[in-house]
Formats: sequence, structure tokens, C-alpha cells
Amino acid sequence: MFTGIITGVGRITAVHDLGSSLSHGKRLTIEAPAVYLNDVALGDSIALNGACMTVTSFELASHTFTIDISAESLARTSGLQELGRVNLEKALRAHDRLGGHIVSGHVDGIGHVSHFEQIGESWELRIMAPFELAKYLAYKGSITINGVSLTVNSVQDFFNADGSLGLRGSEISINIIPHTVDNTALGSLKSGSTVNLEIDTVARYVERMLRVDASLGNAASLKAHP
Repeated sequence: MFTGIITGVGRITAVHDLGSSLSHGKRLTIEAPAVYLNDVALGDSIALNGACMTVTSFELASHTFTIDISAESLARTSGLQELGRVNLEKALRAHDRLGGHIVSGHVDGIGHVSHFEQIGESWELRIMAPFELAKYLAYKGSITINGVSLTVNSVQDFFNADGSLGLRGSEISINIIPHTVDNTALGSLKSGSTVNLEIDTVARYVERMLRVDASLGNAASLKAHP
């Protein structure tokens, strides 16, 4: 469990194949900030750009640790097989403050940056989210982008180009304050970048409850009118 409050910015320094076929995953070496690993043990969970991973080895002297990531996880996430900066967050402890929102570290979909521009002292970030996630996105709702807990300022739905019913996706707009740009890897995003998205856990449960209620209602109607 995580909060979406980034505790350090690391750097993927090496990517090694765990096998010779596409069904094999990768082993990543990540350089963390100094002393970041002082309270880390083997098997601990650390989120990389919002994806929960397990520490398989670490070296305090070089501030580095490794994780193994499966081919399945690589196919469903972004930015985890490329050298470069990544957002880091250690797993939530029972006595920690919940500064962001409840985050599971499970990526729900890949978004694409459509706009990233400084406006005044802050930055406007707009992201196209896949249609599967559209129903979970709401004004002033929470979303996790590359592991960062953020608030949605607006949502615009885009429908099929041929005029048929159905969503192609939704564009969300988010305000990024200078502190977040300076203390996360979000500042390196640009138009066309892909990002990991995790929806709000509360929205997930609300959708499930509504779906079950609808199913029960349909079942009751069929039973009453066979």
C-alpha cells in the first residue's frame, strides 16, 4: 500500500534480460538517493513510477537496488525498461501519515501526455486516458500518475470520430505545483510521453457496487417476469 507521495527520485542505470525470449522479464538496477536504502530490507516493496516492485538485492555503499519485473508487468506499464529517472515510494507503514490518497501500486492503464506547459508559477499537465478508465475520472477526484497522487481539475470526454456512441478516451487536466516538479520525475514529461495511471480505489469499489446492484436488479426482474 502507498500514498502517492514520492519519497525519492531514482535512476534506472541498467536493464538486463532474464531470458532469451519475449516471455522473459527484466532485471533493473536502480540508483536511489543517498541513505534512501538505509531502512530497506530484502523483499520490501518500493513503487517505481507507480508500479509496486520487490527489492531483490541492494548495496548501501552504491545506493543501488535491483528488482525483477515480469514480461506481463512490462507489457502493462510504461518507462520501466528504459534508462532514466523514476519516482520512488516505499510501502506505507501503519504509523505513517496518509498525505496523498490510498494507492495500491497496481497500474490500471497507460496514458499519453497531450500537453505540458508552464502557466504562471505552475504547470498544466493534460493526459489522454484510455476509454476503459473514463468512468473512474471525475472533477476534483484523485488519480496517480507515475506514482504521484494528483487532483483532477477537469475531464473532457472524446467520442468516436464517426459519431457512433462510445468513448475513444478522456483527457484530464491537472495543475502541477513547482514543488512537485522539483521533487519528482514529472518535470521530464513532454507531449507524447506515456505515463502509468492508477485510478482512485474508492471509485473502483463504487463501480463494483453499482454493477452488482444492476445485476441483482436484472435478475429480480427476470424472476418476476419469466
